[in-house]
Amino acid sequence: MQSEEERGPERLAIDGATPAKQRPTPAMYPGAAVMNAEEEQAALAVARSHRLFRYYGPGTGPGQVAALEEAFAAAVGVPHALAVNSGTSALCTALAAAGIGPGDEVVVPAYTWVASAMAVAVMGATPVVAEVDDSLTLDPADVARRTTSRTRAVLPVHMRGTPADLEPLAAFCRERGVALIEDVAQADGGSYRGRRLGAWGDIGCFSLQFTKLLTSGEGGLVTTGDRRLYERAVIFHDGAGAGAREGFAEPPFLGMNFRMPELCGAVALAQLRKLPELLGRLRGAAAAIRDGIADLGLRLRRLPDPAGDCGVCVVFFLPDARRKPQVLAALRAERIGCGSLWDPGSRDAHVYTGWEALMQRRAHYGPWRPAAPADALVPDACPRSLELLGRAVHVDVHPLFSDEDVEGTIRGIRRVVRALA
Repeated sequence: MQSEEERGPERLAIDGATPAKQRPTPAMYPGAAVMNAEEEQAALAVARSHRLFRYYGPGTGPGQVAALEEAFAAAVGVPHALAVNSGTSALCTALAAAGIGPGDEVVVPAYTWVASAMAVAVMGATPVVAEVDDSLTLDPADVARRTTSRTRAVLPVHMRGTPADLEPLAAFCRERGVALIEDVAQADGGSYRGRRLGAWGDIGCFSLQFTKLLTSGEGGLVTTGDRRLYERAVIFHDGAGAGAREGFAEPPFLGMNFRMPELCGAVALAQLRKLPELLGRLRGAAAAIRDGIADLGLRLRRLPDPAGDCGVCVVFFLPDARRKPQVLAALRAERIGCGSLWDPGSRDAHVYTGWEALMQRRAHYGPWRPAAPADALVPDACPRSLELLGRAVHVDVHPLFSDEDVEGTIRGIRRVVRALA
């Protein structure tokens, strides 16, 4: 029997062949994809109780948000978790807890949703953009190069389910005496060297927005092992002081209203129970796809800890970015969910060049004048990141993939890569 190499490239679906996959990949809403009667019943129970606010209302005893905080802290492996109303609120709360403010700098990756950097600016500090490496997370060596006497924190982002290389980043932060604030918005349930993400840094920040692994439509959480940071987070997220602060050593200070309502807490708590099974499905499918294309000579995204990857995608780098439009079109014809991570001229807010308000120094009060090096926020600040992202192809992995979906994805990628890449 002839080998695949001897047979030569297969005919592609874009040229009229039968697609490799039987059905298209569904939209990537992982947590929402497994929502069912459990979330419905949890929300209905809260509505029937008439207790919609976490701190008081009809009935007595702890509510759903308090139960979520307790369960989430146990899942992450830290003493404290605080529920808030969005992932951006979690970032702002974490920065406030760490005392970050005007005149301070925070190192952020060139590839992350704009909220990671925007929260720093909104808190009065300056985001300093650093390169990502072939894991598409913060390059520890470039973090060291971008750090100045004004640096108060480093903010690694575990992008698209993959943990950043936390050990060197944590060691660097300890040596320099700066805070390590993890943005875990896209990697809830992920881990690094056997320890859950959100437990490595001084503070961890999570999102429950609709596209996330764990969702209540909107919402967030802050995790920490430091009692002082926890107290400061509670104070900032509830500036009006509706929550009990008995036994707090920290004095009150100006804050916001970032409290999570009971309906969101109930839905998130139901989702949290499903996270282990959800991750098991994703990790199994992603590992099978990586194994199934390993012999093609593709440069796959490096995973700092393969066991801790959440499995939401498989990313590979083309040798030449000019082939990417053709490759993507061919993959989509095979019914494979895929995308480009960045293209020249793109205004995607996941890449620093698309952070329009930050690049143009616009704040709600007028021009923003950050106290930072002149090259901290300019379009050519991180050329290596743009080069990597420009060659990257992202393949979606869905929690409802069947064995046939996985096999079809492998077959389709092999077809396209052998013919075009």
